[in-house]
Amino acid sequence: MNSLAGRTIVITGAANGLGRAYAIAIAAEGANVVGSDIDEAGLETLAHEIRGAGGQVLTRRASVLSLDDLSAMAAAAVVAFGGIDGLVNNAGVMGVIPMSRVPFEDVPDDEWDLVFDTNVKGAWYACKAVVPHLRARGGGSIINVSSSTHFAGDATRIHYVASKSALIGFTRTLSRELGGDAIRVNAIAPGSILTEVDPTPRMLEHREKWVQRQAIKHLLKAEDLVGLVVFLLSDASRYMTGQTIVLDGGAVYN
Repeated sequence: MNSLAGRTIVITGAANGLGRAYAIAIAAEGANVVGSDIDEAGLETLAHEIRGAGGQVLTRRASVLSLDDLSAMAAAAVVAFGGIDGLVNNAGVMGVIPMSRVPFEDVPDDEWDLVFDTNVKGAWYACKAVVPHLRARGGGSIINVSSSTHFAGDATRIHYVASKSALIGFTRTLSRELGGDAIRVNAIAPGSILTEVDPTPRMLEHREKWVQRQAIKHLLKAEDLVGLVVFLLSDASRYMTGQTIVLDGGAVYN
């Protein structure tokens, strides 16, 4: 273990769901975790758990809609830990920030904008805030969290799928720009993941429909993804960049 020992990893949307699972797994691998979110209570719980297990963590309230917030968070990470080695762009609209499930022509304009601003512009802002510090370290790794719905589509969630598709193009382009700085940029495309603490019957029904499409027929949970995130942040993937890895139990193939 300790494949990330001595490294400092920033995770956006770290207070709940997948972000929380990534943070705990990354800390268990020896990294200093910098968690940002707009949920301060969730961040406090996360920090307590990581410190209780002997890990190092810094949490900051920061919205991915604010470049100032993210830049201040990155600066605080450098003060606390001496630098930054990786970024997981996890924050997005889906679970904690809900959205409508409606036909494409009924998506409200403000909701379309919120989904794209959070899922795509938020990743851009986080990279703008963190990349200078990765360059100062001589390299690093960025992970953008997309979705397997890019490959399959998901009726009545056109704004979500379109935003997650944009992240794949974002990943490929940024990998070209940052390769000379020894900064790797990859995307992961999870399938339907049960992250809700108290899922409604409708949520469970939707998840089960996706399970029936999978080759491996069990409901995906956060712990099924953390190994991939650790791998992409570690030296084991030091020659991988510009790639999108689907982890969805074989529901779709890219």
